[in-house]
Amino acid sequence: MTKIISPSLLSADFGNLKTECEMINASEAEWLHIDVMDGSFVPNISFGFPVIEAVKKHCNKMLDVHIMIVHPEKYVQRFAKAGAGMLTFHFEAAENPQEVINLIRAEGIKVGITINPDVPVSSLEPYINHVDMVLLMTVFAGYGGQKFIENSYDRIDELRAIMKRKNANCLIEIDGGVNLENASKLFEHGVNVLVAGNAIFNTPNPKDTIRDMLNS
Repeated sequence: MTKIISPSLLSADFGNLKTECEMINASEAEWLHIDVMDGSFVPNISFGFPVIEAVKKHCNKMLDVHIMIVHPEKYVQRFAKAGAGMLTFHFEAAENPQEVINLIRAEGIKVGITINPDVPVSSLEPYINHVDMVLLMTVFAGYGGQKFIENSYDRIDELRAIMKRKNANCLIEIDGGVNLENASKLFEHGVNVLVAGNAIFNTPNPKDTIRDMLNS
């Protein structure tokens, strides 16, 4: 089974992004997760294109870019150009999710689709055969440091059942409240990619934490 750790840049030291990228490069993390918030779809604002471009210069891991923005179709090309290797958009933010999927695919990068915890998992069924990854938010998008929502395990199981029925082979990513205590259970439920921010960057040795989480 594919198991990947994708540390969330939102919890990194913004004053030392080059150093943080070098730490990720030297770690067992395969991806680096970048949250893009627009202050409209979510009540917060974070990284823009210049930051992604700067990170791309220093990070040799795949940039796992999660866009929490309205009208995602308008910006696909720019995110691809900035360095996104995986571009994940919100089902709730797209008037035509399939159009966004097609636009991302046309840029030659990987496609992800995501939903907040209050959106039925079944909403994703028409798209799971057209994406590389499904991200199930285990907190509500917009802020770091939130507590993991426990009924997320049931949602993961529901997604896996849909994937089996549809013969889909996309990856499952989880974002929100992930830590060393629940990483093992998440992998046991079939999650492939764990996004973790505070649980990695706020530890004495983030590289060791990444390794321990991966091997949990």
